[in-house]
Amino acid sequence: MTSRPTAAREPGAPDIIRFPDPPPADMSTFKYLTFPGFPAALSVHFGSPETTIVTSEVAAGLRPTASDEGVLFPDLLIAFGVDSAARLARNGYLIPEQGKPPDFVLEIASETTGRRDETIKRDAYAGMWVPEYWRFDHTGGRFHRSPLSGDRLVSGSYQPIEINRSGDRLLWGHSQVLNLDLCWEEGRLRFWDPAAQRYLSTYQEVHDSHRAERSARLEAESQRERERSARLGAEERVRQLEEELRRRNDS
Repeated sequence: MTSRPTAAREPGAPDIIRFPDPPPADMSTFKYLTFPGFPAALSVHFGSPETTIVTSEVAAGLRPTASDEGVLFPDLLIAFGVDSAARLARNGYLIPEQGKPPDFVLEIASETTGRRDETIKRDAYAGMWVPEYWRFDHTGGRFHRSPLSGDRLVSGSYQPIEINRSGDRLLWGHSQVLNLDLCWEEGRLRFWDPAAQRYLSTYQEVHDSHRAERSARLEAESQRERERSARLGAEERVRQLEEELRRRNDS
């Protein structure tokens, strides 16, 4: 058995109580959040890795504990103006240690967690004073009551965030804390940047973009080589004609 790593500490310093590791990853979280690369895309978008936490399925709680009692493992947690190193040392997000709750949490629906997301977890995140709590259901509402929903903390209780709809293919709502629109787009989770007027890119889109740029670069290089070959060929033909003309003049 591999022992759990512990954070480095000063000699004589007390042991840090580390949060438990998360339970086995849910395939819905992997498919709709992790595999597209949204934690990485959001980390790049917000920057400041020393003071901005963007993480998936890491413990969050109000008190240090090595058990899972009173601990939640949000599918996505984002916090600004905090201590990333303390999160790593603690193996989780300890709210009193960070001095504030996470700014944003998101849960991805699954058959086993759907009802808890809308009841137990909603109450727990409100009790942690998380400003925004969002839920995404790729099925269109089989596990949650809505494909996309969000709550904003107002005077200590959650109030629904307005969700807009465009037919059956697109729903979106605005996150004030992220200044991004969360979108349900034909069963896919997307993050829209209103300032840049574009979606945050998925891994596949970044890959396709790099491949297209490489193909364009190779085509441009090939075109330059063709033009060079044509120019050299023309120059050689001119040289041959000039040589032929000199021979005729000398004869």
